[in-house]
Amino acid sequence: MAKRKAAAKQKQMMVGIVGMGYVGLPLARAFCNNDLKVLGFDVNERRVERLNKGITPIKSVTDAELKTMIKDKGFKATAAMSQLSKPDAILICVPTPLTENREPDMTYVETTCRTISKYLRKGQLIVLESTTYPGTTRELMLPILEASGLKAGKDFYLAYSPEREDPGNPQFETATIAKVVGGLDKQSLDLAVELYSHAIKTVVPVESCEVAEASKILENSYRCVNIAMVNELKQLFDRMGIDVWSVINAAKTKPFGFQAFYPGPGLGGHCIPIDPFYLTWKARQYDMNTRFIELAGEINVQMPYYVIHQLLKALSDRKKPLNGSKVLVLGLAYKKDIDDLRESPSIVLIELLRKHGAKVDYNDPYIPQTHKQREHDLKMKSKPISPAMLKKYDAVLIATDHSDYDYNMIVQNAKLVLDTRNATAKVKRNRNKIVKA
Repeated sequence: MAKRKAAAKQKQMMVGIVGMGYVGLPLARAFCNNDLKVLGFDVNERRVERLNKGITPIKSVTDAELKTMIKDKGFKATAAMSQLSKPDAILICVPTPLTENREPDMTYVETTCRTISKYLRKGQLIVLESTTYPGTTRELMLPILEASGLKAGKDFYLAYSPEREDPGNPQFETATIAKVVGGLDKQSLDLAVELYSHAIKTVVPVESCEVAEASKILENSYRCVNIAMVNELKQLFDRMGIDVWSVINAAKTKPFGFQAFYPGPGLGGHCIPIDPFYLTWKARQYDMNTRFIELAGEINVQMPYYVIHQLLKALSDRKKPLNGSKVLVLGLAYKKDIDDLRESPSIVLIELLRKHGAKVDYNDPYIPQTHKQREHDLKMKSKPISPAMLKKYDAVLIATDHSDYDYNMIVQNAKLVLDTRNATAKVKRNRNKIVKA
């Protein structure tokens, strides 16, 4: 153990990161920027090939940064899992989605742990970063890894440290976001804290893996519940003829006791729509229902249906049925100025529009075409925006408020604009075309 800590302090450790996506690649950059060698693992051979050529799969890490990581820092990506024996620390950044029944799907974590177990060697540190339910590290990962014949805390070390990426947020990056770390035992915690301290400005050790796991669930449940509240108030205030955005702007002038959350067409991203349901599932094992979380989930899941209802109503007021109408959806990403469409409500909106017989196109400056997902395959390409093009659609639905859009031009040339993000707040002319949803 002393040798391992000494190696870490001398920045001699090699870090292996499993999953070269929105979490794993920025984490690799953080370690490379602090002169630790990084070996990136991904099962997608095409992604690995492009990574090694310096072609990034995500907007938050540029090609130039990736090429510097390769040329100057020794970064390399591989699909050869047999090389998992090389790194001194292995950080797991794989998806933790939900099943169709909204229960945890731990397939990626289990598969990764079984693969690591085949190549696990003495002295290695294994850390799970994927968001999950309290107990995953100890109850799920530990038995799989110890099936190798090695014992945690003696032969290898095990910890949990939840990722806290916020794509598109220019105020924070991996290195500047405080890192919570919980270890299976004191030795595991000490080594994990020492490792992350080389790449992360602030490391926050906690007393167990379970506390670290629960902290991430709390963060995202808090956001889920509060977003659900404003989504419900949005519908109520619409009936009352009150602009919910004006209400929020007024309320947030209070310097204490209030944090602004904003409504939208539904929840998106890899955390908020999913993580709280991990806790509701775990709670049932303790004969308890998490009613706040479940209700919040119901409200947020219904938001795309509310948006479609508002569009139906707006078209009907203009003597136009949705069936057969041409609708342009602006923004496929789950939030502004990013290229991430995981769990994006825009996907659900497009599928609902199609079910109602609408002819649907989309535009997104960051997503030139859709790709096959676990439950969706839209098979669409982004349409270029122009004044003439906009005039061809019966309605333009703003689902993501990208900064790239010229909202004055959009409103001027569209027949009808359904705004789910208050993106047109500063548009002065032709406001009779705008319907909030």
